[in-house]
Amino acid sequence: MLFAHLVEYFEKLESTSKRLEMFSILSELFQRVEKDEIDKVIYLCEEQLQPPFRGVEIGMAEKLVERAIARAAGTAESTVRERYNALGDAGLVAEEFLSQPSTGAPLAVATVYEELLQISGTSGEGSVDRKIGRLADLLSRSNAKEARYITRFVVGNLRLGIGDPTLMEALSKAIAGDRSLRPTLERGYNICSDLGLVAKTLMNQGIAGIERLEAHVGNPIRMALAERLTRAAEIVEKLGRCSVESKYDGLRCQVHKNGNRIDIFSRNQERMTDMFPDLADAARTHLVAEQAIFEGEALAMNEETEEMQPFQVTVQRKRKHGVDQMAKDFPLSLFAFDLLYRDGKDLTKQPYEDRRNQLDEIIRPGGRLRLANRIVTDDTEEIELFFDENISHGLEGIMAKKLDSPYQAGARNFNWIKLKRSYKGELIDTVDVVLVGYFLGRGMRVKFGIGALLGAVYDDQHDTFRTIAKIGSGLTEENWVKVRQMLDEGRTEHKPARVDSLIEPDVWTTPTYVFSVLADEITKSTMHTCNRNSEGVGFALRFPRIKEWVRVDKKPEDATTVTEIVKMFAQQKGGGAPK
Repeated sequence: MLFAHLVEYFEKLESTSKRLEMFSILSELFQRVEKDEIDKVIYLCEEQLQPPFRGVEIGMAEKLVERAIARAAGTAESTVRERYNALGDAGLVAEEFLSQPSTGAPLAVATVYEELLQISGTSGEGSVDRKIGRLADLLSRSNAKEARYITRFVVGNLRLGIGDPTLMEALSKAIAGDRSLRPTLERGYNICSDLGLVAKTLMNQGIAGIERLEAHVGNPIRMALAERLTRAAEIVEKLGRCSVESKYDGLRCQVHKNGNRIDIFSRNQERMTDMFPDLADAARTHLVAEQAIFEGEALAMNEETEEMQPFQVTVQRKRKHGVDQMAKDFPLSLFAFDLLYRDGKDLTKQPYEDRRNQLDEIIRPGGRLRLANRIVTDDTEEIELFFDENISHGLEGIMAKKLDSPYQAGARNFNWIKLKRSYKGELIDTVDVVLVGYFLGRGMRVKFGIGALLGAVYDDQHDTFRTIAKIGSGLTEENWVKVRQMLDEGRTEHKPARVDSLIEPDVWTTPTYVFSVLADEITKSTMHTCNRNSEGVGFALRFPRIKEWVRVDKKPEDATTVTEIVKMFAQQKGGGAPK
């Protein structure tokens, strides 16, 4: 496929504000793509060169891109910078300076993709200039519109806003003519976390090839999720005799061991091995298996007292610089709770109790790799006592697990149930919202250029973000300015296609950043679209305020779901979902 044809579809995707139209555009695109390039097209639609767990990054800041544009256009860097300051979009700058028709052969999708991959892999002495030279050469062979999207891709601001569920539905439509293949595609994606691989397997081996996909070391498995309940008695009623684990307030990790190689992945499949050398050493030393995939929760602990630190302390370890010093200042412990793969065997279909017993077998006691504390019971009073003990030690609460349940990658169901301090009783838990827009400041906040935020939750059934709150408190003056700058990077001229909102903010932004929000309660609302029914009544957060800075461990699709909000509302005293 010519890259110019792909750019035509990118233009259509950028201009639409309707998800169904986005779905149709993508399905038409996938029908035109050749089998050997579908994975590359999928990655480009996801705005990445490889899945996140590969850790592949272009590694070019905006100033380097400005230099590449100037070199390709044969003009001064200062001239390019002046236009960038005026337009605020590197893609539009490239399009303007490279408006003359390209004299070379038309670019193919595979050519552009491979060139970008080469740029990302350029390292060593003189690598900066070589990256600039490679990009300048690619831009000089592009037409104006191609240059726009290549440049936007390089700076990480392609502005398509496509979700993986929409991509899977479009693949299904392209192959089967409807959405019927999505469940099977989703199962394959959940087990390998590589949508490009899923698409290529589908194109070359059909749906049977997807069904044969299994877990293997090196590809993170999308993590299983838990439902909420409010009382121990409800857990026993739902699960009967079950495993009840301590719920740690840290960073969820998936550890892959292949011989002496250790890879650690976050809940959103980001590679974190280099950030956590202490945990990698612990897994290397205390894991008795040649190959394994297991999950655990990492959190900072006081070495002397073994006191567990709050999440705000643990999250400081998630960084790329000063890693060794942070490891000394805030050493981590990893509490393992599930085993998904062992020495060539995929365990995800085996019962939880078997997986946990095998996990107990392969972890050598001692060091920073530990087993999550747990009991096995069907006694309500014993669960309540275990809950209280965990709370007294500063933990979040407990996690109950059905003994005969498989590991359902990427799924949220009652195989796992969490009971946390914040919603044991009448109060609700914090809500993770993704920001989709903001309102200009008024009064004292005029100087910040921002006065309130429009927050949404995720509808995982329709791959849509539905509004739930207008948030105006919880940030310092400095952070109000930072938030505006962050949101302006994803600023769009119209409502993003995956956002469902009755409210029109002053500025729309591509859903990117997730914040934890506290609120007094969930109320019914005619202004917000979260679970909005046929009578126009949805849900809103009453007196919302930001509790924590950006949840760096979560991507937009990890925000609280509409289904969770419905259940949290029902758990409130006198609650009940709109019918």
